[in-house]
Amino acid sequence: MSRTTWARGVAEGLLAEALPRRWAHVQGVARCARTLNSMLGEDAELIEIAAWLHDVGYSPSLVRTGFHPLDGARYLRDEVGVDEVVCQLVAHHTAAAVEAEERGLAPELEEFARPAPRLLNALIYCDLTAGVDGSTVDVDERLAEILTRYPPEHVVHRSITRSAPILRDAARTVSRSLAGWSGEVRGV
Repeated sequence: MSRTTWARGVAEGLLAEALPRRWAHVQGVARCARTLNSMLGEDAELIEIAAWLHDVGYSPSLVRTGFHPLDGARYLRDEVGVDEVVCQLVAHHTAAAVEAEERGLAPELEEFARPAPRLLNALIYCDLTAGVDGSTVDVDERLAEILTRYPPEHVVHRSITRSAPILRDAARTVSRSLAGWSGEVRGV
């Protein structure tokens, strides 16, 4: 069994039945990750694995802090023994440092080193160009959708509002790299 097949199975087991909409999104994120293979080279498998696993912390069986990047990364590190870089990507995906600060969990997030920007940007790009149903969306559409789910005073709304420029920049960076490979810009 390949490592990506294994990661898919872990995510499916934790999300498909309990959170089918989240599972649909994760499938879209992983599908996007596969489109980055030529750009990522030897890191392509790592990003696809992280794409499959990035939202496992939403699983009701894993919730400890209520902050899914941290809950997922701790589970993957402590219970499953996943590669350190994958755990870092899960912990820090989609500007998690901003939300950790908003939640008062910044010291806890520091358990995980920040991964290389090239890798983190790739995962951010995939996360922000996959809609809730797994369809391909543009970054602004995805950010707006997230904001509609939470009232302005909610920690997620505040975090996404604060981190939106960082997230857009990460997605643009990947999109430009992709344009160099394929001649077109997607999702930004």
